[in-house]
Amino acid sequence: MSDISTTARAYTEEPVRFGALQVVDLEEVAAAVTEAYRNQVLLQVNQHCLRLGVLAGQYPWHAHPTSDELFLVLDGHLVIELADGATLELGPRQTGTVPAGVVHRTRGEGRTVTLCVEAVAAETVFVPAPRT
Repeated sequence: MSDISTTARAYTEEPVRFGALQVVDLEEVAAAVTEAYRNQVLLQVNQHCLRLGVLAGQYPWHAHPTSDELFLVLDGHLVIELADGATLELGPRQTGTVPAGVVHRTRGEGRTVTLCVEAVAAETVFVPAPRT
């Protein structure tokens, strides 16, 4: 399984792709992604954003100190590992929330498409793998 490489700055500075009063075709946007990892901000609403993530691999251990992170799987299988050893497994049309400050990592088993709601420009802090 490949590990995904990214930076906290790239995550925070991802621009909003669509404005208010635009129709966004999620299937079309997801189909256009050819990379093993792409996490893009589609829309902003109040102080939150809607991200569409496509991943086939494992994202690094991290936390968002001041923002909860809600995941909704559109396609595929998302595994969310928590530093305490717990695991959330989400399939299509399933959702779960990781509270602010909780160390976690996500893994797409095969091509996985998700929606994520979190604070705009949420800070990401990468951390070493927890000892189990």
